[in-house]
Amino acid sequence: MSFDTLTELPAAVAEGLAAGTLVPYCGPGLLALCEGAAPPADPLALAAVLTAKVSVPGKIKNRLTAAAQFIENFKHRKTLVKAMDEAYAAAAAPSALHRWLAALPAPLIVDAWYDDTLRSTLAASRDDWAEVQGLSQSEHFGTWVGWYGAGGALSPDPIEARTVLYKPWGGHAPAGNFLVSDTDFVEVLTEIDIQTPIPPLVQQRRGTLGFVFLGCRFNDQLPRAFARQVMKRSQGPHYAVLPDEPTRMEARFLQEQGITRIALPLAEAAAALTRHPLVAAQPA
Repeated sequence: MSFDTLTELPAAVAEGLAAGTLVPYCGPGLLALCEGAAPPADPLALAAVLTAKVSVPGKIKNRLTAAAQFIENFKHRKTLVKAMDEAYAAAAAPSALHRWLAALPAPLIVDAWYDDTLRSTLAASRDDWAEVQGLSQSEHFGTWVGWYGAGGALSPDPIEARTVLYKPWGGHAPAGNFLVSDTDFVEVLTEIDIQTPIPPLVQQRRGTLGFVFLGCRFNDQLPRAFARQVMKRSQGPHYAVLPDEPTRMEARFLQEQGITRIALPLAEAAAALTRHPLVAAQPA
């Protein structure tokens, strides 16, 4: 399969991020850049944490969404949410890349994992941002997303902040919203092709943007499905820092979506990005 591959970070990526024409799409791999202890940084590690708390059948022990579904079915949804809250209660120390991303004048940042690292970095340095999180239909039937101000207060309406942090799978703070079980994802994927679960403000802003995928893998249908739908009708160009040789399905995804692969370790790409000077984002 044919897709563009680069072995160096092009200047256009840092320049586009700094200008706000490219925006970050962050995955759990960013936690590998943090020093010290970090919460579970991939589905397998998270499954291990959950199943250490609640016994599940061996055949699903390493399958995050199936293990979460078992806990929800047999121990109640509250047990699953409590276990997720405990797994992500300890905040990771933000890396230099987290701090650099938080200073961007980005109209949109996508964070497709459950930890608080990026939101806490934003909260420590700015007040001109807001957050929108995906909500589980098991707990919020008929409501797809929740909006929160920079201080963590729930808002009944979308917030037209300079930077919107979009966490499509939810997150630990400020309210313990998690899409993690089979049912959670089935509900969203049933509607995602027609964009219902994606906030209209996100849909509006992405139209003039390209995405830079950092710390993401596409070797599972869930991250591919969400990335595909979040990117829909965006302007591009798109890049993904992906040091490992793509799997067949990853290669197909990169080709279909017109994503240029940057074949660099994330730490090297992060070092190159953070060398690019930024002026901290100021209120519009």
